[in-house]
Amino acid sequence: MLHLEKYFPRVPLGFFPSPIHKLHRLSKELGVNIWAKRDDVSSGLAYGGNKVRKLEWLAADAIRKGCDTLVSIGGVQSNHTRQVTAVAASLGLQSYTVQETWAEWKDPIYDKVGNILLTKLMGGNLIMDGYGYSTSIKKSWENAMEAVRRKGGIPYAIPAGASDHPLGGLGYANFADEIAMQEKKMNHFFDTIVTATCTGSTQAGMIVGFAHQKKNRRIIGIDTADNKEMTQKAVSKICHNTVKTIKDYGGVGIPFSEEMIEINENYSYPAYGIPNEETIKNIQWVATLEAMLTDPVYEGKSISGLISMCRSGEISKNATVLYVHLGGTPAVNAYYKAFETPSYIHTLGKEARAS
Repeated sequence: MLHLEKYFPRVPLGFFPSPIHKLHRLSKELGVNIWAKRDDVSSGLAYGGNKVRKLEWLAADAIRKGCDTLVSIGGVQSNHTRQVTAVAASLGLQSYTVQETWAEWKDPIYDKVGNILLTKLMGGNLIMDGYGYSTSIKKSWENAMEAVRRKGGIPYAIPAGASDHPLGGLGYANFADEIAMQEKKMNHFFDTIVTATCTGSTQAGMIVGFAHQKKNRRIIGIDTADNKEMTQKAVSKICHNTVKTIKDYGGVGIPFSEEMIEINENYSYPAYGIPNEETIKNIQWVATLEAMLTDPVYEGKSISGLISMCRSGEISKNATVLYVHLGGTPAVNAYYKAFETPSYIHTLGKEARAS
């Protein structure tokens, strides 16, 4: 166990441990024992999601440093910026979020419903600027922080996904401790973990946290960025940074190696933020089987990966699988046309690559 709260301040923002339950009907259909870890219902802050787990550590750091404004960045339908705004509102802080075009979706309501509507409802200061998905530092984000300073505020910089930050991996490194405690209580061992991966800190934190447990556990990241090389680099960087940060603050050394990073790129096409017909089909299928809702940007792609890998044998019939649901359901409304006529996706969506 890492016991990270011995070394780092943390603000409680969620209902942890988040629940684990078996997906009975999906397990029967696929012939594999599959359980779900429900980080999508882990907080009462604006529908929660995986970023709340990360922001517990970053928000504590912001308060410790005397910052009064959280400044972050995401796409138009960003789950992350919604959760940053929610955390800021709950702690009495201001928030500025840059909402860039990370996916082009031809629908006049795309930038009016879902996550962006919730962000507005919570009093967030939205800046509609910037183009193209990338894990690199964006000028639009730097400009937002400077705008806060000009107004006399003290900004706290939170990168996309709360990921490329010295504390970005702590939330899901601590998640590994939580799983170990739940496994002990349940008398179970999950030998295969499946999660969506994009900006990197969710999978990276898991890898670091589980590495400390020294058990034979497979952690599969389903790439949702449609850019495996970029995702791989992000996960690797955050793994190394998280190991260093924990050690620098007095924690234990962790035996991390690059071979621990497993990323499957086969389900991310055609682009970040754009689903394919199989993704939509699997979102609907799992909803009818388990009433578990997944979104077209992240969890729909990760659940498609899980389903396909079970069917193909890439995940063994003897595996005990934990599917980590990271949230994202508020974005579903923005993609209603994809569910009406999935074959029209190629006319609705267009990739938005950063130059």
